[in-house]
Amino acid sequence: MTCDICGSEGKMYKARIEGAELKVCIECSSFGKVIGIVASQKDEAESNKFRKFEGFEGLKPEKIDKLVDDYTEKIRKGRESLGLNQKDFAKKINEKESLIQNIESGHYEPTIGTAKKIARFLKIKLVEEYEESYEKTKQQKSDTFTIGDFIKLK
Repeated sequence: MTCDICGSEGKMYKARIEGAELKVCIECSSFGKVIGIVASQKDEAESNKFRKFEGFEGLKPEKIDKLVDDYTEKIRKGRESLGLNQKDFAKKINEKESLIQNIESGHYEPTIGTAKKIARFLKIKLVEEYEESYEKTKQQKSDTFTIGDFIKLK
């Protein structure tokens, strides 16, 4: 079997990524939430079904770096406290002035790497660690018909 995202072969996992259920490798499973293990081709030929996780005890909560909500204000105040204009600040951190303008105006959200670089220079906290945990969800059956209820699959 091959990964639906990168095409690598090996053990596959069923994951929900941006609303779609895909068969992915362990590396690509980090882009979404793992919801099951795909049986190997040999097992799939015999059973032709997915093995579901009974629980998520084996999966540890994932720690993700996240930008703080008020990063625009913090960057602007930090820059002004050092007495730098946007042009000088951009030169000091080796970025374009237009990038600093867009970040401070809220039109552009910096990458985590850029935010960490700015935070180090200004000695402020722009990135916080967010812990995403896995939880079992139940799908609810609605009383209304959907188009999928009318389609017959082979």
